[in-house]
Amino acid sequence: MTTPQTVLITGCSSGMGREAALALHRLGHQVHATARRPESLAELAALGISTHTLDVTDETSMTAAVAAVEAEHGRIDILINNAAYGLHMPVETATPEEVRAQFDTNVFGLVRMAQLVLPGMRRAGRGRIVNISSMGGRFSPPGGAFYHASKHAVEAISDSLRLEVSGLGVRVVVVQPGPTITEFGSTAVGTMQRDSATGPADPYADFRRELAAMYADRTFTRSKGAVSAEAATRVVVRAATVARPRARYAIGTMARATMLAKRLLPDAAFDAVMRLNFPLPRAI
Repeated sequence: MTTPQTVLITGCSSGMGREAALALHRLGHQVHATARRPESLAELAALGISTHTLDVTDETSMTAAVAAVEAEHGRIDILINNAAYGLHMPVETATPEEVRAQFDTNVFGLVRMAQLVLPGMRRAGRGRIVNISSMGGRFSPPGGAFYHASKHAVEAISDSLRLEVSGLGVRVVVVQPGPTITEFGSTAVGTMQRDSATGPADPYADFRRELAAMYADRTFTRSKGAVSAEAATRVVVRAATVARPRARYAIGTMARATMLAKRLLPDAAFDAVMRLNFPLPRAI
């Protein structure tokens, strides 16, 4: 897209959201970067990027941010739904509140943001929604049930939405990062290390420690398949601005290889791959 576009991005305090805001701003687009904590956007604001407080679990802040951007520009051309975090723990020990919070941020907030920008896009007869999913939207390892379920949901919602709005001039694109070197990893590790609700006799304590160590040491930082936030951002920018976007963009060799294996292997064989690559709980 050569004409400057009005872009709204959620989750810009760090990682891909922040990098996407910077990259699109450098390309001359009118970027509106958002985050729950406005102080985390100070550096972006100092560079001339418009910033807004936006919590994707809060209806008032979502509505206000979209209204502010539309009041200034008339419409939002591109929405990048980036805000998300990873809840990683055994299914048995997760509290209902933790599971709801995961879906509130990763799924329901994404849906609501799309609902808020679509009327303006429909009136304009054009627009683009880029949903940041994950390679985790195509498989689910031990300890990852709820984060991966949320990304499975993003994939399904995006497929339906893409068809629903294709005749209205709106494109829906999914981006599927593999392991990316951002603060997302440390947040995910933190959920694995939290005190268990089941107390000191937690049967999953060793599993959680091993899983946290694996993610901290290899998957998010030292894995050959991990990519930098800057490299991942180049794909996000392409998905947001290329004239004829694909339905999906996978990021990184690990993402492409794992999703291909999931598609081609029978469940028993793919489970064997998971057992080789992930720790598992053991009987006490």
